[in-house]
Amino acid sequence: MSAEQRLADRRERLMTAAYTLYAKPGFSATTIERLCSEARISNRAFYECFGGREELLQALHERCVEESLAVVAKALQEAPATLMDRIASGVRAYMEFATADWRRARIMHLEVRRSGDVLAVSRQRAVASFAQLIEDASAEFPVTVPIDRRLVALAVIGALQELLIEWLMSDHQPELDKLIEVAVHICGRSLGAT
Repeated sequence: MSAEQRLADRRERLMTAAYTLYAKPGFSATTIERLCSEARISNRAFYECFGGREELLQALHERCVEESLAVVAKALQEAPATLMDRIASGVRAYMEFATADWRRARIMHLEVRRSGDVLAVSRQRAVASFAQLIEDASAEFPVTVPIDRRLVALAVIGALQELLIEWLMSDHQPELDKLIEVAVHICGRSLGAT
């Protein structure tokens, strides 16, 4: 392997290790030493890939967000042309993708909050990107009352996040179809779908 390939390999091994360790036991409980042990690299090699645990968390979060955005954008593009169908397709795509791997759901909805300021900017960019998807998907449909679609999109995102946190944290985990049903209802009503 070339030096560039070795660096890419180490970086990917660290991302894989962080995907599990940052999800559980969590970002704050995961040391660089533990990440390196899991990735089977030296501490020195860690710093050739990332400036610190925070930079690794940000890279991991951004990867999860990019993958999620792509899945939702594809679902919206392939959905039938009614607002309710777009809402149902987009919500289902996101919820299924987020919950397909509990680690992804934990990183995107729990660790992003628990990490404090580490992911504040990354989180805001993610929220803005999802809000834009919602605005774009609903823009061609008239609203019955004047409403700021961006604020509605932000409110809907908050509702979806709380539903996913309930799925992650509840002793009696709600069925995914129930979460999707509630999320579609909230989004549909909020965006004026009939």
